Amino acid sequence: MARELEEYQIIERSIIKTYRKEIWNPFIEGVKNYELVNDGDKIAVCISGGKDSMLMAKLMQQLKRVSQTDFELVFLVMDPGYNELNRKKIEENAEKLRVPITVFESSIFDVANNAGGSPCYLCARMRRGHLYAKAKELGCNKIALGHHFTDVIETTLLGMFYGSQLQAMLPKLHSTNFEGMELIRPMYCIKEEAIIRWAKHNNLEFIQCACRFVDEYSNSENGIGKSKRQEIKMLIKELEKENPGIEHSIFKSIHSVCLDTFPGYKQKGEYHSFLNEY
Repeated sequence: MARELEEYQIIERSIIKTYRKEIWNPFIEGVKNYELVNDGDKIAVCISGGKDSMLMAKLMQQLKRVSQTDFELVFLVMDPGYNELNRKKIEENAEKLRVPITVFESSIFDVANNAGGSPCYLCARMRRGHLYAKAKELGCNKIALGHHFTDVIETTLLGMFYGSQLQAMLPKLHSTNFEGMELIRPMYCIKEEAIIRWAKHNNLEFIQCACRFVDEYSNSENGIGKSKRQEIKMLIKELEKENPGIEHSIFKSIHSVCLDTFPGYKQKGEYHSFLNEY
């Protein structure tokens, strides 16, 4: 008689069975192609409590089980000022999914919300700094963030439309402020729609960003509100109606940049003009 699986085991199995093509295979593709995990690594898997980071935690657990690479994992949760309900939801999901989290506190929400200007940008930078510091304190040499394929596409278009520059999001990078530390993005090749389907398939509910600035557009009728990223999401959906492969075209384009055709570009902060070698 077959042993009845526990809920967390059913959820784990769905990753490598039901969503093998959409989630597990792209995950392995990203880890291998971009050389994200190496022997001797101690990786702080950073969990915000949302769908992306919680799935990343499960993927990294599974990788640890099946990989021949010798590495360690720490599942790090920073509480930037969550309300009681959100903090409880994160802890309950971690217990349900059998993710052994390490929690530490900060006051980032209070600082960012009262700073004016661009609170989301400030919040993101402060979060990353706190995560690097805590990870290094715990003996880690890498932090893993849950940015996915769709984030990469949206960031590229945001830079073009609102930042007046062609820039992408790297699958890994060295920290400029914490010597010896790296940031990796193991979900670089996984589409957001697959993550959403996985969560719904397993009846999982995760927190959204708990900041009051996000509530303004999360609860809006059109789902856009004041977020430029939400506007880009809607634009891509419209473009996909005529060209279903448009996301992959954008993704491939950032891997095939033809510098010979650009009148100018920046490298390591220094501007280069095509006239320099004309």
